[in-house]
Amino acid sequence: MRSSAGRQMMGLARLLVLSVLTFTLCMAGADLRRKKRDWEWKFFFVTEEADFPQKIGKLSSNKSNANTIYVIEGEGANTIFEVNQHGDLNVNKKLDRETKSEYKLKAQLIDKTTKEVVDGQEDFVIRVNDINDNFPVFPTIYKGSVDERSPKGTKVLTVTATDADDPTTGNGKVGYMLKNGTDLFDIDPQGVIRTKVDALDREKQNMYLIVVEAKDMPGFQAGNIANTTVTINVADINDNMAVFKTRHFTFDVKEDQQKDFEIGVMEIEDKDEEQNKDPSFTMDSGVSRIFEVVTNQRKDGVLILKEALDYETKSKHTFVVYMREDTLRSPADNQGEASRTQVEVVVNVLDVNEPPVFTQQMYNFSLREDARIGTRVGKVSARDPDTAQYDIRYMINDRNCPVVIDWKTGDMKLQKELDREHVRSHPFHVIAEEITPEGLGLKSHVIVNLEVLDVNDNRPELFIYKDLFVCENDRPGTMIGMVSATDRDDHKHAFSFSLAQPSANFSLVDNKDNTANISVLQGGFEADGLHHYMLMVMVVDGGSPQLSSNTTVFIPVCKCGENRESRYCRPAKVGASVSFHALIAIILCILTILVIVILIVLRKRYQKEALVTLGKNSGEIHEQLVTYDEEGGGEMDTNGYDVSVLTSARNDGSFVPIPAMYAVVKKPTAARGDMAAMIDVKKDEADHDRDGYPYDTLHIYGYEGPESLAGSLSSLETSSDDSNLDYDFLNDWGPRFKTLAQLYGVDSLDDGYLY
Repeated sequence: MRSSAGRQMMGLARLLVLSVLTFTLCMAGADLRRKKRDWEWKFFFVTEEADFPQKIGKLSSNKSNANTIYVIEGEGANTIFEVNQHGDLNVNKKLDRETKSEYKLKAQLIDKTTKEVVDGQEDFVIRVNDINDNFPVFPTIYKGSVDERSPKGTKVLTVTATDADDPTTGNGKVGYMLKNGTDLFDIDPQGVIRTKVDALDREKQNMYLIVVEAKDMPGFQAGNIANTTVTINVADINDNMAVFKTRHFTFDVKEDQQKDFEIGVMEIEDKDEEQNKDPSFTMDSGVSRIFEVVTNQRKDGVLILKEALDYETKSKHTFVVYMREDTLRSPADNQGEASRTQVEVVVNVLDVNEPPVFTQQMYNFSLREDARIGTRVGKVSARDPDTAQYDIRYMINDRNCPVVIDWKTGDMKLQKELDREHVRSHPFHVIAEEITPEGLGLKSHVIVNLEVLDVNDNRPELFIYKDLFVCENDRPGTMIGMVSATDRDDHKHAFSFSLAQPSANFSLVDNKDNTANISVLQGGFEADGLHHYMLMVMVVDGGSPQLSSNTTVFIPVCKCGENRESRYCRPAKVGASVSFHALIAIILCILTILVIVILIVLRKRYQKEALVTLGKNSGEIHEQLVTYDEEGGGEMDTNGYDVSVLTSARNDGSFVPIPAMYAVVKKPTAARGDMAAMIDVKKDEADHDRDGYPYDTLHIYGYEGPESLAGSLSSLETSSDDSNLDYDFLNDWGPRFKTLAQLYGVDSLDDGYLY
């Protein structure tokens, strides 16, 4: 619903439109009479939201008569707009200018009987006049920001309201005003909000809510109004001085704390936001090498340790820390607190039982590799940094270390021989340990490096480039090869070369650059003749004292093609050289092989002599050892063995080979003539003689050995009459032989039983 003022304005607008329309029609009639035009109109007007039906005008043609009618075509023709036969133009519905502001149509005059066109088509426009029926609208929520202490007139933001009414009239124009906050902010006709003061302070108020009014028809009391709330944030700047929370800070720190240790935090106060805090810290120059102050995330001061402290040297550090801000907007809001920008700091050093400290972080010593055992290497030294000043003992816990240390003094001596070519340096740890009244205390260690200095104790070794040979057609002066040398020692290599023995066919020229050329001195070589030539080359190194070596160089003779291409060489040692040590090793190997061969031959000869002895005594065999393969069967089931050799072997000491009971049974060693030696010989023959009898049966020998105190119990040397045997002595052997005494005693034999 519209207000009464709005309805009055609408009535005035309608009167204005009718007046304009009447004037227009009058002018159109005047022009028609003056120009004698057929159509007397061009534009029609209708007010939006007007009641309907309503006549808005009249079509007129000087050709109209009682037989003619008017016809219209175009936008809204015959629906929104209608015309009667007299040319009266009517609107049939309410119109909205914001939806459509004008309609384009065409009119013509036709004969209603013949339907023929009497007057041709004429364009005309119906315009919709605007009324103030729309309110201003703010399209969004507005938020702005301005820095505190901004100058007067600083732009904060721009607000904009839209009105759907005709912008060419007061209905569509919008004006702005602030409903509150006018003491701090102002707004212009374009909606730009600016500051009116330069004293905004975020620390007092950081946000303002301002109501903005938008009204159409500016300049008139009547009009449509819309309101919106604008949020204005006051942004922070660094306009407050950072100050310490207290005027004194005290911290305790142990003397064994390492570098970069955080000792403590010195808290500060600053009303500004963290991103605008910019404190920096300085201190007295005397302590700046020991301590440092940095900022944490909250921009507080953090005291950091830059180097280790020592309670025994200084137990307390007192100094002043100063704070300032380079980006502070002056004058600061808290300018009166400037005295709190410096603070006194006290750092108390706490005593800690520390391990021994060596006088150096690393010790380096050197010895010649030919130094004798017991040679002094050097000395390490450590002290107890504590007030107690305990004694120190030294140790080396490395069994492979070539150095031994005096546990009291730290003096070190050589205990193993050195070889620089094997190990160039010997790093090891020396441990220092406190000796306290309660026992051993804290310990520490240090790295000691013993460098082995080189001594010229290695002879040079000859090196031959490529294959070395001589061709049949080589002429005198032809270079056939080049030699060099290597040396395991570390001195500057400066080798000299010469022939240890003169040669009639070759020469050796020292190039003075650690190489030498071998050339033909006299030609006339034949590949089918001598296999190779030998040169004894002597190399002398540049050490002190100088060492030399002699090496035999073998030069084979070859049949060669063009460019000394070797085609055929007689088998020989081509380009090889044998050192003195290699020759000694070869000779030792040959001697070892010869000793082994002689031992094998002597053993074979010893075995053959035993067989010959057996053949000579074979005529004395007169007894046999009989074994039975089964119970019963008669004498056809027995195998007979001549056992007289057993007796002869025992009596005359000759060697008679008799197989052992088991091949794997180890017999005791015996002297020459003993039965055991004979059995060993026979066993050896069975193991190595492929044509011998397979000794895979159990042979029983009635032989107890000549050293037996009991004598022989075999029946081989006993007569068939057992009455001559006296076994009464078995009764004297104790209870264990009681049964045997009963079996072989006199009483048992008298019973007539043979056991």
